[in-house]
Amino acid sequence: MKRGFHGRAAALYAGGFIGPFAGGVTTTMLPELGAQFGVSAQTASVSLTAYLVPFAVLMLFSGTLGARWGPERAVRVAYVVYVAASAVCALSGSFGLFLAARAVQGAANAFTTPLLLAAVAAATPPERLGRALGLFSSLQAVGQTSAPLVGGLAAEVHWTWAFWTVAGVAALLAVAGIPGNAKPREQVRLRAAWQPVTLWTALVALVAWASLGGLSFMVALRAEEVFELGASERGLLLTGFGVMGIISARFLGHAIDRIGARKAAAIGAVSGAVVVAGIGLVPSIVAMAALWAVGGMAAQLLIVSLNALMLSGDGDNRAGAVSVVQAGRFFGGALSPPVFTPVYQVLPAAGFLAPAVLLIVVAPLGLWRAARK
Repeated sequence: MKRGFHGRAAALYAGGFIGPFAGGVTTTMLPELGAQFGVSAQTASVSLTAYLVPFAVLMLFSGTLGARWGPERAVRVAYVVYVAASAVCALSGSFGLFLAARAVQGAANAFTTPLLLAAVAAATPPERLGRALGLFSSLQAVGQTSAPLVGGLAAEVHWTWAFWTVAGVAALLAVAGIPGNAKPREQVRLRAAWQPVTLWTALVALVAWASLGGLSFMVALRAEEVFELGASERGLLLTGFGVMGIISARFLGHAIDRIGARKAAAIGAVSGAVVVAGIGLVPSIVAMAALWAVGGMAAQLLIVSLNALMLSGDGDNRAGAVSVVQAGRFFGGALSPPVFTPVYQVLPAAGFLAPAVLLIVVAPLGLWRAARK
């Protein structure tokens, strides 16, 4: 990696952790939030949507805006906003104010993730890009996987401790900043990110996450309905996806560097399709848990490969391009429940077969079309 990166590398990768962590930290504290604000736990679950929707929408152009303002300044300001929003979450006296602060958290995260990814790419030799992005992705997986556990532990004392912790970490990251001295690029245009190659890759990311990473709710449903697993057992089963993603991320990054990002993404899509189809058919809970864990590896291979595709080369707006692709990923996660739940309710096996078919058809097609542009 380039000189000057190592001193603040830890802060850069920690930035990959905080977004997914803060996004999912309310998952296990919904009853406590409901009791605090006088709403049902189901209503309190809107706190997850309030974070994710502005995050995904702003990611469509946040990378471009951050490049215009200057990556280091944009990331520092975003962390400061994150600190303020997290403090408001902890101090909120009404559910409306709490949701508004959650939305601001999500908006601030939209201005960190793509710029941090671009900083990783700028500080990494091309032949090691997959490994670096794999490490970043593993930190994201750690944040996503640990959020429900930490949120639940905090709620045992008082749920606000989770938000004070997030505020403290964001404050430290704001002080540390990000490595590099990239200057504002006012000439960067949004249309430089919205090229056909980016849009096709974003479509692949949308389908990939909707059809794989976004299916945790359906895996939990099948575990309860077919195998009669309790809540804690279902939680343990779902954790396997994230744990395997964490463990395998660096190894998969090495593989991407060796075989190329486009081929690795195609392999991830095909293997993910096999995993998803199998989950809907296997008669054993052990086999189902093993397949879901392998799905975590397939998802990492796909997402890291797509990021590597956008961040390799000398594009005019790499931060903007990877921002659009990340937006596609999170839109896919939001679309997964309303799209696949009705199919599952009619025929459970078809609920898993449908996303498997989408993965194996749309992902290779999108990668092929992106390669032609």
